[in-house]
Amino acid sequence: MNSQGENQSVFLLCIDWSTVDKEDYLLAMERSPIRDIEIKHVLKKSLTKSIDRLTYMKGLDVSYHIEGYNAYKAEEL
Repeated sequence: MNSQGENQSVFLLCIDWSTVDKEDYLLAMERSPIRDIEIKHVLKKSLTKSIDRLTYMKGLDVSYHIEGYNAYKAEEL
């Protein structure tokens, strides 16, 4: 409840990296210092309310893969 006694719901969201298109993401990242609306749009499409361990760990793997890091997988650590 807030100071006026109203209920406020808090929604936690995370990015489901398995749904992020690699090419769109990398192009938007290149342009983000100039125009950040593109990266916001790419990532907003992939927001999810499903925040469980599996989504989180797979998200780490995919985000590292997108950035070009393939040495480890989270499940192997």
